[in-house]
Amino acid sequence: MECSLRKICVVTGTRAEFGLLMPLLNEIESDPSLDLQIIVTGMHLSPEFGYTCDQVEELFVVNKKIEILLSSDSSVGINKSMGLAQISFSEAFSDLKPDIVVVLGDRFEIFSAVASAMIMNLPIAHLSGGELTIGAIDDSIRHAITKMSHLHFVATEEYRKRVIQLGENPDRVFNFGEAGLDNMLSMKLLSKSEFEESIGTKLSERNLLITYHPETIEKSSSVYFENILKALDKVENTLLIFTKANSDEGGRKINKMIDAYVATNNNSIAFVSLGQLRYLSALQYMDAVVGNSSSGIVEAPSFKIGTINIGNRQKGRIQSTSVINCETGEASVLDSLHLLYSVKFQNLLKITENPYVNGGSSKRIKEILKKVELTDIIKKEFWDLS
Repeated sequence: MECSLRKICVVTGTRAEFGLLMPLLNEIESDPSLDLQIIVTGMHLSPEFGYTCDQVEELFVVNKKIEILLSSDSSVGINKSMGLAQISFSEAFSDLKPDIVVVLGDRFEIFSAVASAMIMNLPIAHLSGGELTIGAIDDSIRHAITKMSHLHFVATEEYRKRVIQLGENPDRVFNFGEAGLDNMLSMKLLSKSEFEESIGTKLSERNLLITYHPETIEKSSSVYFENILKALDKVENTLLIFTKANSDEGGRKINKMIDAYVATNNNSIAFVSLGQLRYLSALQYMDAVVGNSSSGIVEAPSFKIGTINIGNRQKGRIQSTSVINCETGEASVLDSLHLLYSVKFQNLLKITENPYVNGGSSKRIKEILKKVELTDIIKKEFWDLS
């Protein structure tokens, strides 16, 4: 009698998360003993945020599309989105009947997916647990997802220890490095001329990639972003490439500010999403990533470029020496830009190392998903450190 394939259901809700998951998706899809299922949700299905579901469907078959993003990014609107998401995911899981559900990170739609899977007694594998982002509610969401999950794939040994500290069995916590960094080994990036053609403009003497998301614990993100724009007004001979904020509370206001700035500043351009190929290609030619995106912490160091990490959103993450942390005031951002171009810092970039690189992460994760015994995996006991 022929054995049925093990069904691995991967949930993705944002462009950034999909980029990190791509190497793992390729590994699962290419394994003849596994059946890849993909559920697309969140910002992927919003025209306002680029309808990046198209990017997913260019590469993979999408099994379910779960529309949950309402027109409001207020706390009430997000709560309603989470409720709708949990209802919809329960229906999707009931239909697909996956053997394992795989999620990455800490967004609210992922929380809803995991809560639904937990109630349905589905094994859950979580990537990127154990991290800290003290300036965002994602921090609490991430730890809650850890407690609902059964397999944990973390990016550093410190994060592994933290997941165990949360009461998870060490035998189920694997430090394989950051899976998304496998992209840099497998993807053929664009040449300078190809990249310039793709963004419709020439690179300048200096080039900065700016991504700023709301600080969801603080409620002054638009004020902070205004300070950033004032500081950027003072840079010269610099191309400013903005990628827009996500759907967290306050994200739409930031995006309107970007549109207004680009409309009156000829040295700036903006994209809802660059996509994984253009984004990684851009990092080859940038002087720094500016803002508070996790890409400045996780991906940028591999390209030996700087990161100006503004505010508290990424506070608590392990960082390389290429990261300059600064406050949200205009003067602090300007000081960080001056430091970025200093001879001392430029020399430091040459020897910086990325703490998230482990190598072959996606294949190692796939092998665990493929071989792990599922019979009693749902049963969990709290692992006491004592």
